[in-house]
Amino acid sequence: MNDLTAVTSFSNQTYDQINVGASVSVDYSVTRDDVELLALVSGDASWLAADGQPAGLRDPVCEGVSAEALIHGVIKRRLPGPGTNIVGHQLTYAGQVSMGDQLQAHVTVVDKLPPDRLLLDCQVSRGDTVLLKGQVTVVAPTRNLTVDQREQPAVILRRNDVFGRLFSACENCPPVPCAVVHPCDADSLAGALEAAKHGLIEPVLVGPRTKIEAVAKAGGWDISAYRLVDTEHSHAAAEKAVALARNGEVQALMKGSLHTDELMGAVVSSTTGLRTGRRISHVFVMDVPTYPRMLLVTDAAVNVSPTIVDKVDIVQNAIDLAHVLGVPEPKVAILAAVETVNPDMPATIDAAMLCKMADRGQITGGLVDGPLAFDNAVSVEAARTKHINSPVAGLADILVVPNIEAGNMVAKQLQYLAGADSAGIVLGTRVPIVLTSRADSVRTRLASTAVLKLLAHSRAKASSSDSK
Repeated sequence: MNDLTAVTSFSNQTYDQINVGASVSVDYSVTRDDVELLALVSGDASWLAADGQPAGLRDPVCEGVSAEALIHGVIKRRLPGPGTNIVGHQLTYAGQVSMGDQLQAHVTVVDKLPPDRLLLDCQVSRGDTVLLKGQVTVVAPTRNLTVDQREQPAVILRRNDVFGRLFSACENCPPVPCAVVHPCDADSLAGALEAAKHGLIEPVLVGPRTKIEAVAKAGGWDISAYRLVDTEHSHAAAEKAVALARNGEVQALMKGSLHTDELMGAVVSSTTGLRTGRRISHVFVMDVPTYPRMLLVTDAAVNVSPTIVDKVDIVQNAIDLAHVLGVPEPKVAILAAVETVNPDMPATIDAAMLCKMADRGQITGGLVDGPLAFDNAVSVEAARTKHINSPVAGLADILVVPNIEAGNMVAKQLQYLAGADSAGIVLGTRVPIVLTSRADSVRTRLASTAVLKLLAHSRAKASSSDSK
Protein backbone atom coordinates (compact mmCIF):
# COMPACT_ATOMS: atom_id res chain seq x y z
CA MET A 1 0.00 0.00 0.00
CA ASN A 2 1.22 3.54 -0.76
CA ASP A 3 0.42 5.57 2.34
CA LEU A 4 1.25 8.85 0.57
CA THR A 5 -1.16 8.34 -2.34
CA ALA A 6 -3.99 6.49 -0.59
CA VAL A 7 -4.88 9.51 1.56
CA THR A 8 -6.99 12.17 -0.16
CA SER A 9 -5.88 15.14 1.98
CA PHE A 10 -3.03 16.14 4.28
CA SER A 11 -2.95 18.54 7.24
CA ASN A 12 0.22 20.04 8.72
CA GLN A 13 1.54 20.90 12.18
CA THR A 14 3.14 24.24 12.95
CA TYR A 15 6.47 24.73 14.72
CA ASP A 16 4.72 25.37 18.04
CA GLN A 17 2.56 22.26 17.72
CA ILE A 18 5.46 19.85 17.14
CA ASN A 19 7.43 18.28 20.00
CA VAL A 20 10.87 16.69 19.89
CA GLY A 21 10.39 12.96 19.42
CA ALA A 22 7.40 13.30 17.11
CA SER A 23 7.69 10.75 14.32
CA VAL A 24 5.92 9.24 11.34
CA SER A 25 6.42 6.03 9.32
CA VAL A 26 5.20 5.44 5.77
CA ASP A 27 5.11 2.31 3.58
CA TYR A 28 5.55 2.84 -0.15
CA SER A 29 5.60 0.54 -3.19
CA VAL A 30 7.75 1.81 -6.08
CA THR A 31 5.68 2.02 -9.27
CA ARG A 32 6.57 2.32 -12.95
CA ASP A 33 5.46 5.96 -12.97
CA ASP A 34 7.84 6.66 -10.07
CA VAL A 35 10.71 5.17 -12.07
CA GLU A 36 9.85 7.13 -15.22
CA LEU A 37 9.38 10.42 -13.39
CA LEU A 38 12.72 10.06 -11.64
CA ALA A 39 14.44 9.17 -14.91
CA LEU A 40 12.86 12.24 -16.52
CA VAL A 41 13.87 14.60 -13.71
CA SER A 42 17.36 13.19 -13.15
CA GLY A 43 18.20 12.75 -16.84
CA ASP A 44 19.15 9.13 -16.25
CA ALA A 45 17.90 6.57 -18.76
CA SER A 46 19.71 3.47 -17.50
CA TRP A 47 16.40 2.20 -16.07
CA LEU A 48 15.22 1.47 -19.63
CA ALA A 49 16.15 -1.97 -20.88
CA ALA A 50 16.96 -2.76 -24.49
CA ASP A 51 13.44 -3.96 -25.20
CA GLY A 52 11.93 -0.65 -24.06
CA GLN A 53 10.65 -2.07 -20.77
CA PRO A 54 11.75 -0.65 -17.41
CA ALA A 55 14.56 -2.53 -15.70
CA GLY A 56 14.50 -0.65 -12.39
CA LEU A 57 16.85 2.01 -11.09
CA ARG A 58 20.39 0.69 -11.08
CA ASP A 59 22.55 3.80 -11.12
CA PRO A 60 23.65 4.97 -7.62
CA VAL A 61 22.59 8.58 -8.27
CA CYS A 62 19.08 7.49 -9.21
CA GLU A 63 18.91 5.22 -6.20
CA GLY A 64 19.58 8.23 -4.03
CA VAL A 65 17.08 10.37 -5.88
CA SER A 66 14.41 7.68 -5.44
CA ALA A 67 14.85 7.32 -1.66
CA GLU A 68 15.32 11.04 -1.18
CA ALA A 69 12.13 11.79 -3.13
CA LEU A 70 10.24 9.49 -0.77
CA ILE A 71 11.63 11.29 2.30
CA HIS A 72 10.76 14.68 0.79
CA GLY A 73 7.23 13.42 0.19
CA VAL A 74 6.85 12.32 3.81
CA ILE A 75 8.13 15.66 5.09
CA LYS A 76 6.03 17.76 2.73
CA ARG A 77 2.84 15.78 3.31
CA ARG A 78 3.04 14.27 6.81
CA LEU A 79 5.63 15.77 9.16
CA PRO A 80 5.54 18.73 9.42
CA GLY A 81 3.31 18.59 6.29
CA PRO A 82 2.03 21.12 3.72
CA GLY A 83 3.83 24.46 3.82
CA THR A 84 7.17 22.99 4.93
CA ASN A 85 10.37 24.27 3.30
CA ILE A 86 13.43 22.02 3.16
CA VAL A 87 16.56 24.14 3.67
CA GLY A 88 19.34 21.60 4.12
CA HIS A 89 20.22 17.91 4.41
CA GLN A 90 23.07 15.51 5.05
CA LEU A 91 22.12 12.13 3.63
CA THR A 92 23.98 8.97 2.65
CA TYR A 93 22.69 6.37 0.18
CA ALA A 94 23.23 2.63 -0.23
CA GLY A 95 21.58 -0.32 -1.99
CA GLN A 96 19.44 -0.52 -5.11
CA VAL A 97 15.84 0.53 -5.72
CA SER A 98 13.75 -1.27 -8.35
CA MET A 99 10.17 -1.19 -9.52
CA GLY A 100 7.91 -3.10 -7.14
CA ASP A 101 10.16 -2.63 -4.09
CA GLN A 102 8.32 -2.20 -0.79
CA LEU A 103 9.99 0.71 1.03
CA GLN A 104 9.58 2.01 4.57
CA ALA A 105 10.34 5.66 5.35
CA HIS A 106 10.80 7.00 8.90
CA VAL A 107 11.05 10.67 9.95
CA THR A 108 11.66 11.75 13.56
CA VAL A 109 12.01 15.26 15.04
CA VAL A 110 15.31 15.29 17.00
CA ASP A 111 15.68 19.03 17.70
CA LYS A 112 13.83 22.36 17.52
CA LEU A 113 15.90 25.35 16.40
CA PRO A 114 14.14 28.66 17.22
CA PRO A 115 12.41 30.49 15.79
CA ASP A 116 11.01 28.02 13.22
CA ARG A 117 13.50 25.32 12.21
CA LEU A 118 13.35 21.60 12.90
CA LEU A 119 16.08 18.97 12.64
CA LEU A 120 14.73 15.64 11.37
CA ASP A 121 16.30 12.19 11.48
CA CYS A 122 15.39 10.32 8.28
CA GLN A 123 15.71 6.75 7.08
CA VAL A 124 14.46 4.70 4.11
CA SER A 125 14.76 0.93 4.19
CA ARG A 126 13.69 -2.13 2.28
CA GLY A 127 13.18 -4.85 4.82
CA ASP A 128 16.40 -5.02 6.82
CA THR A 129 18.41 -3.10 4.21
CA VAL A 130 18.90 0.63 4.90
CA LEU A 131 18.87 2.56 1.61
CA LEU A 132 19.07 6.12 2.96
CA LYS A 133 19.84 7.71 6.31
CA GLY A 134 20.78 11.14 7.61
CA GLN A 135 19.30 14.45 8.73
CA VAL A 136 17.16 17.09 7.06
CA THR A 137 16.65 20.68 8.25
CA VAL A 138 13.30 22.30 7.53
CA VAL A 139 11.45 25.54 8.15
CA ALA A 140 8.17 24.49 9.75
CA PRO A 141 4.82 25.99 8.68
CA THR A 142 3.65 29.09 10.58
CA ARG A 143 -0.06 28.41 10.11
CA ASN A 144 -2.26 25.35 9.83
CA LEU A 145 -3.05 24.19 6.32
CA THR A 146 -4.95 21.29 4.72
CA VAL A 147 -4.29 20.31 1.10
CA ASP A 148 -6.71 18.18 -0.93
CA GLN A 149 -4.54 15.82 -2.94
CA ARG A 150 -7.35 15.27 -5.46
CA GLU A 151 -6.96 18.87 -6.60
CA GLN A 152 -3.32 18.40 -7.58
CA PRO A 153 -2.66 18.33 -11.35
CA ALA A 154 -2.24 14.86 -12.84
CA VAL A 155 1.16 13.99 -14.26
CA ILE A 156 0.94 12.19 -17.59
CA LEU A 157 4.13 10.52 -18.75
CA ARG A 158 4.54 9.78 -22.44
CA ARG A 159 6.55 6.63 -22.95
CA ASN A 160 6.46 6.98 -26.69
CA ASP A 161 6.18 10.33 -28.47
CA VAL A 162 4.15 9.12 -31.45
CA PHE A 163 3.24 12.55 -32.73
CA GLY A 164 6.81 13.79 -32.39
CA ARG A 165 7.95 11.00 -34.70
CA LEU A 166 5.21 11.84 -37.20
CA PHE A 167 6.32 15.47 -37.32
CA SER A 168 9.96 14.43 -37.76
CA ALA A 169 9.05 12.08 -40.60
CA CYS A 170 7.40 15.00 -42.43
CA GLU A 171 10.34 17.37 -42.28
CA ASN A 172 11.97 16.46 -45.59
CA CYS A 173 8.74 16.28 -47.62
CA PRO A 174 7.29 19.30 -49.44
CA PRO A 175 3.87 20.55 -48.29
CA VAL A 176 0.85 18.82 -49.79
CA PRO A 177 -1.70 20.81 -51.84
CA CYS A 178 -4.81 20.46 -49.70
CA ALA A 179 -8.34 21.80 -50.17
CA VAL A 180 -9.59 23.22 -46.88
CA VAL A 181 -13.36 22.92 -47.18
CA HIS A 182 -15.43 25.85 -45.90
CA PRO A 183 -12.93 27.31 -43.37
CA CYS A 184 -15.48 29.86 -42.18
CA ASP A 185 -14.74 29.96 -38.48
CA ALA A 186 -11.63 30.84 -36.51
CA ASP A 187 -10.78 27.27 -35.47
CA SER A 188 -10.83 25.74 -38.92
CA LEU A 189 -9.01 28.60 -40.64
CA ALA A 190 -6.41 28.88 -37.89
CA GLY A 191 -5.80 25.12 -38.03
CA ALA A 192 -5.17 25.25 -41.78
CA LEU A 193 -2.87 28.25 -41.48
CA GLU A 194 -0.95 26.63 -38.63
CA ALA A 195 -0.47 23.49 -40.71
CA ALA A 196 0.78 25.65 -43.58
CA LYS A 197 3.15 27.47 -41.23
CA HIS A 198 4.70 24.14 -40.26
CA GLY A 199 5.13 23.10 -43.89
CA LEU A 200 2.55 20.32 -43.76
CA ILE A 201 0.11 21.58 -46.40
CA GLU A 202 -0.25 24.19 -49.11
CA PRO A 203 -3.85 25.21 -48.38
CA VAL A 204 -6.43 25.93 -51.05
CA LEU A 205 -9.28 27.69 -49.23
CA VAL A 206 -12.64 26.62 -50.65
CA GLY A 207 -15.80 28.43 -49.57
CA PRO A 208 -17.59 31.80 -49.56
CA ARG A 209 -14.90 34.42 -50.12
CA THR A 210 -16.55 37.11 -48.00
CA LYS A 211 -16.91 34.80 -44.99
CA ILE A 212 -13.37 33.46 -45.21
CA GLU A 213 -11.88 36.93 -45.60
CA ALA A 214 -13.97 38.22 -42.68
CA VAL A 215 -12.70 35.42 -40.42
CA ALA A 216 -9.11 36.10 -41.52
CA LYS A 217 -9.49 39.83 -40.82
CA ALA A 218 -10.98 39.20 -37.38
CA GLY A 219 -8.09 36.89 -36.52
CA GLY A 220 -5.44 39.21 -37.93
CA TRP A 221 -4.29 36.61 -40.46
CA ASP A 222 -2.89 37.36 -43.90
CA ILE A 223 -4.27 34.83 -46.40
CA SER A 224 -3.21 36.65 -49.55
CA ALA A 225 -0.52 34.04 -50.29
CA TYR A 226 -3.07 31.24 -50.58
CA ARG A 227 -5.45 30.35 -53.37
CA LEU A 228 -9.09 31.04 -52.48
CA VAL A 229 -11.84 29.31 -54.48
CA ASP A 230 -15.11 31.19 -54.02
CA THR A 231 -18.33 29.18 -53.60
CA GLU A 232 -21.85 30.11 -52.57
CA HIS A 233 -22.24 27.91 -49.50
CA SER A 234 -20.94 24.83 -47.66
CA HIS A 235 -22.56 22.26 -49.97
CA ALA A 236 -20.98 23.93 -52.98
CA ALA A 237 -17.64 24.10 -51.15
CA ALA A 238 -17.71 20.32 -50.57
CA GLU A 239 -18.54 19.59 -54.19
CA LYS A 240 -15.86 21.95 -55.49
CA ALA A 241 -13.19 20.56 -53.16
CA VAL A 242 -13.98 17.03 -54.31
CA ALA A 243 -13.77 18.19 -57.94
CA LEU A 244 -10.34 19.71 -57.27
CA ALA A 245 -9.19 16.36 -55.90
CA ARG A 246 -10.62 14.43 -58.86
CA ASN A 247 -8.82 16.78 -61.23
CA GLY A 248 -5.51 16.37 -59.42
CA GLU A 249 -5.32 20.02 -58.34
CA VAL A 250 -5.10 18.99 -54.68
CA GLN A 251 -3.81 15.80 -53.07
CA ALA A 252 -5.85 15.90 -49.87
CA LEU A 253 -8.95 17.37 -48.21
CA MET A 254 -9.38 18.97 -44.80
CA LYS A 255 -12.78 19.57 -43.26
CA GLY A 256 -13.55 23.13 -42.18
CA SER A 257 -16.64 24.47 -40.42
CA LEU A 258 -19.22 22.48 -42.39
CA HIS A 259 -20.90 19.34 -41.04
CA THR A 260 -19.09 16.05 -41.67
CA ASP A 261 -22.13 14.65 -43.50
CA GLU A 262 -21.98 17.51 -46.00
CA LEU A 263 -18.38 16.80 -46.90
CA MET A 264 -18.71 13.02 -46.92
CA GLY A 265 -21.90 13.25 -48.99
CA ALA A 266 -19.85 14.79 -51.79
CA VAL A 267 -16.98 12.34 -51.23
CA VAL A 268 -19.12 9.19 -51.50
CA SER A 269 -21.08 10.23 -54.60
CA SER A 270 -20.98 7.34 -57.06
CA THR A 271 -20.59 9.63 -60.06
CA THR A 272 -18.58 12.64 -58.93
CA GLY A 273 -17.07 11.52 -55.62
CA LEU A 274 -13.74 10.07 -54.52
CA ARG A 275 -14.61 6.41 -54.05
CA THR A 276 -12.14 3.66 -54.84
CA GLY A 277 -12.58 -0.11 -54.90
CA ARG A 278 -12.15 -0.11 -51.12
CA ARG A 279 -14.72 0.56 -48.42
CA ILE A 280 -14.22 4.04 -46.96
CA SER A 281 -13.10 3.90 -43.33
CA HIS A 282 -11.63 6.06 -40.60
CA VAL A 283 -8.58 5.47 -38.42
CA PHE A 284 -7.61 7.19 -35.19
CA VAL A 285 -3.83 7.38 -34.78
CA MET A 286 -3.41 7.49 -31.01
CA ASP A 287 -0.54 8.61 -28.81
CA VAL A 288 -1.42 6.86 -25.54
CA PRO A 289 0.87 7.83 -22.62
CA THR A 290 0.52 4.43 -20.96
CA TYR A 291 1.10 2.36 -24.11
CA PRO A 292 4.62 1.88 -25.48
CA ARG A 293 3.75 2.09 -29.18
CA MET A 294 1.56 3.91 -31.68
CA LEU A 295 -2.02 2.61 -31.55
CA LEU A 296 -4.47 2.71 -34.46
CA VAL A 297 -8.21 2.36 -33.74
CA THR A 298 -10.64 1.61 -36.56
CA ASP A 299 -13.44 2.25 -37.40
CA ALA A 300 -14.81 4.68 -34.86
CA ALA A 301 -16.19 7.40 -37.13
CA VAL A 302 -17.53 6.30 -40.53
CA ASN A 303 -18.95 2.76 -40.64
CA VAL A 304 -21.85 2.36 -38.22
CA SER A 305 -22.34 -1.41 -38.29
CA PRO A 306 -19.91 -2.89 -40.83
CA THR A 307 -20.43 -6.29 -42.42
CA ILE A 308 -17.67 -8.87 -42.64
CA VAL A 309 -17.00 -7.70 -46.21
CA ASP A 310 -16.70 -4.11 -44.97
CA LYS A 311 -14.35 -5.22 -42.19
CA VAL A 312 -11.94 -6.79 -44.66
CA ASP A 313 -11.40 -3.35 -46.21
CA ILE A 314 -11.36 -1.63 -42.82
CA VAL A 315 -8.56 -3.94 -41.67
CA GLN A 316 -6.61 -3.62 -44.92
CA ASN A 317 -6.91 0.17 -44.91
CA ALA A 318 -5.48 0.30 -41.39
CA ILE A 319 -2.63 -2.10 -42.23
CA ASP A 320 -1.68 -0.03 -45.27
CA LEU A 321 -1.69 3.14 -43.16
CA ALA A 322 0.49 1.48 -40.53
CA HIS A 323 3.04 0.68 -43.25
CA VAL A 324 3.14 4.34 -44.27
CA LEU A 325 3.60 5.37 -40.63
CA GLY A 326 6.62 3.10 -40.20
CA VAL A 327 5.19 -0.17 -38.88
CA PRO A 328 6.33 -2.83 -41.38
CA GLU A 329 4.23 -5.72 -40.03
CA PRO A 330 1.50 -4.35 -37.75
CA LYS A 331 -0.15 -6.59 -35.19
CA VAL A 332 -3.91 -6.41 -35.68
CA ALA A 333 -6.29 -7.28 -32.83
CA ILE A 334 -9.90 -7.95 -33.80
CA LEU A 335 -11.79 -6.86 -30.68
CA ALA A 336 -14.77 -8.49 -29.07
CA ALA A 337 -16.06 -8.83 -25.51
CA VAL A 338 -14.33 -12.20 -25.08
CA GLU A 339 -11.32 -14.01 -26.50
CA THR A 340 -13.16 -17.16 -27.62
CA VAL A 341 -15.53 -17.73 -30.51
CA ASN A 342 -19.13 -17.70 -29.35
CA PRO A 343 -21.97 -18.31 -31.86
CA ASP A 344 -24.19 -15.99 -29.83
CA MET A 345 -21.72 -13.09 -30.22
CA PRO A 346 -21.42 -12.02 -33.90
CA ALA A 347 -18.25 -9.98 -33.27
CA THR A 348 -16.38 -13.15 -32.29
CA ILE A 349 -17.50 -14.94 -35.47
CA ASP A 350 -16.41 -11.96 -37.60
CA ALA A 351 -13.04 -12.01 -35.84
CA ALA A 352 -12.53 -15.70 -36.57
CA MET A 353 -13.47 -15.19 -40.23
CA LEU A 354 -11.07 -12.26 -40.60
CA CYS A 355 -8.23 -14.32 -39.13
CA LYS A 356 -8.86 -17.17 -41.56
CA MET A 357 -9.08 -14.71 -44.47
CA ALA A 358 -5.71 -13.30 -43.40
CA ASP A 359 -4.29 -16.83 -43.26
CA ARG A 360 -5.37 -17.34 -46.87
CA GLY A 361 -4.04 -14.06 -48.19
CA GLN A 362 -7.30 -12.14 -48.46
CA ILE A 363 -5.84 -9.65 -45.97
CA THR A 364 -2.12 -8.96 -46.30
CA GLY A 365 0.72 -7.07 -44.67
CA GLY A 366 -0.03 -7.68 -40.99
CA LEU A 367 -0.47 -10.27 -38.26
CA VAL A 368 -4.19 -10.66 -37.58
CA ASP A 369 -5.64 -12.35 -34.51
CA GLY A 370 -8.97 -12.45 -32.72
CA PRO A 371 -11.32 -12.44 -31.12
CA LEU A 372 -9.42 -10.62 -28.38
CA ALA A 373 -10.92 -8.68 -25.52
CA PHE A 374 -9.47 -5.21 -25.07
CA ASP A 375 -7.29 -6.19 -22.11
CA ASN A 376 -5.82 -9.15 -23.94
CA ALA A 377 -5.06 -7.00 -26.97
CA VAL A 378 -3.01 -4.37 -25.11
CA SER A 379 -1.69 -6.13 -21.99
CA VAL A 380 0.88 -8.92 -22.16
CA GLU A 381 0.16 -9.69 -18.53
CA ALA A 382 -3.58 -10.05 -19.13
CA ALA A 383 -2.97 -12.29 -22.14
CA ARG A 384 -0.53 -14.43 -20.16
CA THR A 385 -2.98 -14.75 -17.27
CA LYS A 386 -5.62 -16.10 -19.66
CA HIS A 387 -3.06 -18.41 -21.34
CA ILE A 388 -3.49 -16.78 -24.74
CA ASN A 389 -0.65 -17.82 -27.02
CA SER A 390 -0.60 -15.22 -29.79
CA PRO A 391 1.96 -12.95 -31.50
CA VAL A 392 -0.66 -10.15 -31.32
CA ALA A 393 -2.04 -10.45 -27.79
CA GLY A 394 -0.75 -7.68 -25.55
CA LEU A 395 1.22 -6.09 -28.38
CA ALA A 396 -1.46 -4.77 -30.74
CA ASP A 397 -0.63 -1.94 -33.13
CA ILE A 398 -4.16 -1.86 -34.56
CA LEU A 399 -7.47 -2.33 -32.73
CA VAL A 400 -10.38 -3.26 -35.01
CA VAL A 401 -13.65 -2.58 -33.21
CA PRO A 402 -16.96 -4.39 -33.86
CA ASN A 403 -18.96 -1.24 -34.67
CA ILE A 404 -18.92 2.54 -34.42
CA GLU A 405 -20.39 2.56 -30.91
CA ALA A 406 -17.63 0.38 -29.49
CA GLY A 407 -15.01 2.33 -31.44
CA ASN A 408 -16.23 5.68 -30.24
CA MET A 409 -16.17 4.46 -26.63
CA VAL A 410 -12.67 3.00 -26.94
CA ALA A 411 -11.22 6.14 -28.55
CA LYS A 412 -12.93 8.58 -26.18
CA GLN A 413 -11.97 6.58 -23.09
CA LEU A 414 -8.34 6.54 -24.18
CA GLN A 415 -8.51 10.30 -24.71
CA TYR A 416 -10.29 11.35 -21.54
CA LEU A 417 -9.17 8.71 -19.04
CA ALA A 418 -5.71 7.79 -20.31
CA GLY A 419 -4.68 11.24 -21.56
CA ALA A 420 -4.26 10.06 -25.16
CA ASP A 421 -3.89 12.41 -28.10
CA SER A 422 -5.58 11.27 -31.29
CA ALA A 423 -5.11 12.18 -34.92
CA GLY A 424 -7.69 11.05 -37.45
CA ILE A 425 -7.72 10.21 -41.15
CA VAL A 426 -10.29 8.93 -43.68
CA LEU A 427 -9.03 6.13 -45.93
CA GLY A 428 -10.39 4.22 -48.92
CA THR A 429 -10.76 7.42 -50.96
CA ARG A 430 -8.71 8.78 -53.85
CA VAL A 431 -7.06 11.29 -51.52
CA PRO A 432 -6.68 11.27 -47.72
CA ILE A 433 -9.21 13.32 -45.78
CA VAL A 434 -8.87 14.93 -42.35
CA LEU A 435 -12.11 15.44 -40.41
CA THR A 436 -11.18 18.07 -37.85
CA SER A 437 -13.33 18.91 -34.84
CA ARG A 438 -13.75 22.12 -32.89
CA ALA A 439 -12.68 20.14 -29.81
CA ASP A 440 -9.33 19.23 -31.39
CA SER A 441 -6.22 20.78 -29.87
CA VAL A 442 -3.60 22.43 -32.08
CA ARG A 443 -1.33 19.40 -31.55
CA THR A 444 -4.10 17.03 -32.65
CA ARG A 445 -4.89 19.10 -35.76
CA LEU A 446 -1.22 19.20 -36.73
CA ALA A 447 -0.77 15.46 -36.10
CA SER A 448 -3.78 14.67 -38.30
CA THR A 449 -2.28 16.84 -41.02
CA ALA A 450 1.09 15.12 -40.60
CA VAL A 451 -0.59 11.75 -41.19
CA LEU A 452 -2.32 13.26 -44.24
CA LYS A 453 1.02 14.51 -45.57
CA LEU A 454 2.82 11.19 -45.14
CA LEU A 455 -0.06 9.32 -46.76
CA ALA A 456 -0.34 11.73 -49.69
CA HIS A 457 3.37 11.50 -50.42
CA SER A 458 3.33 7.70 -50.15
CA ARG A 459 0.48 7.50 -52.65
CA ALA A 460 2.19 9.92 -55.03
CA LYS A 461 5.36 7.85 -54.87
CA ALA A 462 3.46 4.61 -55.51
CA SER A 463 1.59 6.19 -58.43
CA SER A 464 4.86 7.39 -59.93
CA SER A 465 6.36 3.91 -59.65
CA ASP A 466 3.31 2.29 -61.25
CA SER A 467 3.45 4.65 -64.23
CA LYS A 468 7.05 3.73 -65.06
